[in-house]
Amino acid sequence: MTTDRVRVWDGFVRLFHWSLVALIAGVWLTAEGPKVVHERMGYVIAALIAARVVWGLIGPRHARFTDFVRGPRPVLAHLRDLRAGRERRYLGHNPAGGAMIVALLLTVAGTALTGWLQTTDAFWGSSTMEEVHEVLATLILVLASLHVAGVLVESLRHHENLVLSMLTGTKRPLSDRDRG
Repeated sequence: MTTDRVRVWDGFVRLFHWSLVALIAGVWLTAEGPKVVHERMGYVIAALIAARVVWGLIGPRHARFTDFVRGPRPVLAHLRDLRAGRERRYLGHNPAGGAMIVALLLTVAGTALTGWLQTTDAFWGSSTMEEVHEVLATLILVLASLHVAGVLVESLRHHENLVLSMLTGTKRPLSDRDRG
């Protein structure tokens, strides 16, 4: 067993991740007020999402969408392999993790958008927009729970603390066995 570590997650990705976790907790805690705090945190979340999209296009290798966004077939194949106990270990995100990131980014962005729309003249007091906002906010919790479950499963299966990796930015290098 080697103690070598390789840099995977850059500072921006880690700051984005943990800031988003804290802000989502904050908007949940302020959903019933104070409204100004809830709204401002929502604007910060929207800005973070926009910055992450840009970083997903120009950032370092493992931050780029091209590194982890895959189509349905690779995602389903990874999930089948996981169920069979023969999934590959990835240095960056695995195909299912990449799909989860896309789902979370879209859901959080949709929640921020519908929250902002409720402050506009067109949707002020719209019960439909409020319901959509609440459904998306609840979906964030569902997806985040699945995300945490996936992190725990992968951490156990590959004997690697992925939460710690998202704090330090480093992981164990791939071995020949990991490459399949």
